[in-house]
Amino acid sequence: MTVRTRSAVAALAIGVLAMTSACAEGNQGAPATSGGTPGAAAPTAAYKPPTITVGTADDSKGPAIAPEGAVKGGTVTMLDRDDFSHFDPAQIYVNTEANFNRLIGRALTGYKRVAAGEYKLVGDLATDTGAPSDGGKTWTFTLKDGVKWQDGTPITSEDVKWSMERTFASFVTQGPTYVQQWLTDVDFKKAYQGPYDGKSLESIETPDDKTIVYKFKTPHADASYAFAMAGYGIVPKAKDTKEKYDKEPFSSGPYIIKSHLVDKSIDLERNPNWDPATDPIRGAYPDKWHMEFGQEALQINDRLVADSGADQTAMTFYASVPPERLQQVLGDSSLASRRLNSPSPYGNYYYFNLDRMKDPKIRQAINFAWPSKQIQQTLGGPAAAALPTTILNENTTVGYQSYDLFNKVDKPDGDIDKAKELLASSSNPTPTIVYAYNQTPVQEQVTVVIKNALEKAGIKVVAKPLDRKTYYDSIGKVQNEFDLYWGGWGADWPSGSTVLPIIFGPVSDGAPNYSHLKDPAITAEMDKITAMTDIDAANAAWMALDKKIQETITPLVVAENKIATTLHGSKVGGAEIDPQQWIVQPDTIFVKP
Repeated sequence: MTVRTRSAVAALAIGVLAMTSACAEGNQGAPATSGGTPGAAAPTAAYKPPTITVGTADDSKGPAIAPEGAVKGGTVTMLDRDDFSHFDPAQIYVNTEANFNRLIGRALTGYKRVAAGEYKLVGDLATDTGAPSDGGKTWTFTLKDGVKWQDGTPITSEDVKWSMERTFASFVTQGPTYVQQWLTDVDFKKAYQGPYDGKSLESIETPDDKTIVYKFKTPHADASYAFAMAGYGIVPKAKDTKEKYDKEPFSSGPYIIKSHLVDKSIDLERNPNWDPATDPIRGAYPDKWHMEFGQEALQINDRLVADSGADQTAMTFYASVPPERLQQVLGDSSLASRRLNSPSPYGNYYYFNLDRMKDPKIRQAINFAWPSKQIQQTLGGPAAAALPTTILNENTTVGYQSYDLFNKVDKPDGDIDKAKELLASSSNPTPTIVYAYNQTPVQEQVTVVIKNALEKAGIKVVAKPLDRKTYYDSIGKVQNEFDLYWGGWGADWPSGSTVLPIIFGPVSDGAPNYSHLKDPAITAEMDKITAMTDIDAANAAWMALDKKIQETITPLVVAENKIATTLHGSKVGGAEIDPQQWIVQPDTIFVKP
């Protein structure tokens, strides 16, 4: 996929960040400051990455597993800054919109919360996660009995087929493109223009009202994960209003939109034709949801800290505690039970421009000299940023295996002696590099840290500030004049298949291969893994390739990983940050009595 709004929104979405597209927002943010409530922060359990497995047909049965203490009833108030731009599933590629869509929409598959930090991919509308055949080129799904639209009409296989076909229409300009390409061609909108002229896709078959058969051009062992994306949610053929559907969706989920005042509020009430017995994912415990927009992170934080009146039943999907309040919130033990935190699932990297940085020993030397701990402190300390060592993110990689090629765990301040040793045997023992950075206050500080550390090793750094509005445009030019620059990317499902082939894919202006890696052997290996029919073997192979790329090529420095911290009201139960979407998900939320 191309650089999209998704990672940007995820970055924007969590306060010090902003987006759910696959690239992150230009490394913006601000350091946390001291000056909160006196006393040490309440102890926090060590973070553990989620476990994600593929469930069975039994796992795909409803109702959802309730969190401890869950009760039905009441109204939850959700406070956030921005309204949602899209309600049409086909246009959704942002984590905030995908999260809201869980309340009103369903898809063939989805992620079931089994326990805290434990998830299973299960059938949502489908009876299971699909049956592959023909070596993984054909996938067959069967719809559950009793799944209905908000008016009580049955959801049929024709609705599911129509929903995919309409993603090819010209008015659909956002959303994922994986399945469309698998069904047709890379230039999928040239191959098919949608169903509105009466033409249908022969690669999707509906032999009866409950069976959908997808026929791909090549094998895709992880197709069941792709169908879990909100962008592949369903739209009723009989109620499809094309462009207008984006503002007036028809519910297949537990709630319907009662009112929507754009940029001000949304009110949801129960969908009487949603049956929890068919839904293993959504608990739908509150009777109503009231959503307020136009609130900045500082306002939201202070309301939630005060916890008075109606705000006791308030929460936020994505407003992270702002930097100026972080130490206060972390240091206040009375907030411990209402505090959530989770590292970002997005990959963040400092890319080498391989067209200019040709000597791998110099690239490796920079990795060894990298001041990870000092950057972490500049961002606010361990509570604000983690220090990963791998390209793939542990939150969004099934079969994740850690490695530490550049000794970051033991020497997070950097290994200057090792860097000097590598430089001495390189093509240029005293190189000069141009480091381009996003010109924000915090990145000015980070740049000083990087410059000082690398110059200790004998590497001169010429810092080049870039306008934050055009940051990605600048680093996205193949013929740029920079040696090193930051960039982010997020997996679309928990596999290296939506990361490595993208960030090391085609090289062109605007493409997310910011390192300009062009290695036929690596490309062939990625094609080989993509074609694997054993998904567990494929996941292991992606992780092995991750290490191989860093070990043999070293196209990047793995960057710090932001940590989101959010609060909720004292009468909100079941609040958790979804580790894949990096947002507080609504499925387990309930109002405490």
